[in-house]
Amino acid sequence: MSIVLKSSADLERMRHAGRIAALVLRTLRDAAKPGVTTGALDDLASAIILREGAEPAFRGYRGFPATICTSVNHEVLHGIPGRRVLHDGDVLKIDVGVRWRGFHADAAITVIVGRASPLASRLVSVTEEAFWAGYAAARAGNRLGDIGAAIEEVVRRNGFAVIEGYSGHGVGRDLHEEPSVPNMGIAGRGLVLRAGMTLAIEPMVSAGDGRTRIKRDGWTVVTEDGSLAAHYEHTVWISPDGPVVLTQV
Repeated sequence: MSIVLKSSADLERMRHAGRIAALVLRTLRDAAKPGVTTGALDDLASAIILREGAEPAFRGYRGFPATICTSVNHEVLHGIPGRRVLHDGDVLKIDVGVRWRGFHADAAITVIVGRASPLASRLVSVTEEAFWAGYAAARAGNRLGDIGAAIEEVVRRNGFAVIEGYSGHGVGRDLHEEPSVPNMGIAGRGLVLRAGMTLAIEPMVSAGDGRTRIKRDGWTVVTEDGSLAAHYEHTVWISPDGPVVLTQV
């Protein structure tokens, strides 16, 4: 496994990419209203990224056709924006990748469109809480299993399930780098974390049993039981003094 530690110059580029990703997510969070299409959100994201002198990291990546991923309700991730109209109560996952001067940032939020059901509100809140638990464990000297165990504990304690088969990842010059960052695990196990690592930590959580399938479009991951799902992600730098979010929304 080849882990790329980032220099101060690398980190400055990632910080800049992260600021742009955060701007996109803030703007789209406010724009995601009933009656708006997911394609309109994608157009808005593209305009912001290009205006800021950056590139959409997802567009064309392994053939993906859009700037952002928009996954609604039981869709977990990799949803393709298009003509779909958002409705009151929809649980919308927005995932964006930005490349600036050769370095990437990757982040995602879950937005409840209009009025939220109690279940949707709790699911989104728990998913964010799980991220921050994993984030707190992302310290030099800890292990990858500490991140996964922290995320899993929050999810299971609240009666939800970690989405199976998907994880976070390293990020930097490439959108996806080593290592894979688990959303479940055993504390004290796995790769030792080192200062200079940059990780996309991204809990994906289901109100059902956590099993998934991929739709016929070849991209969109959905819960097999049709249950609601949430996703929350930031690019995190492991500094000598602890973790630092590079994509704060």
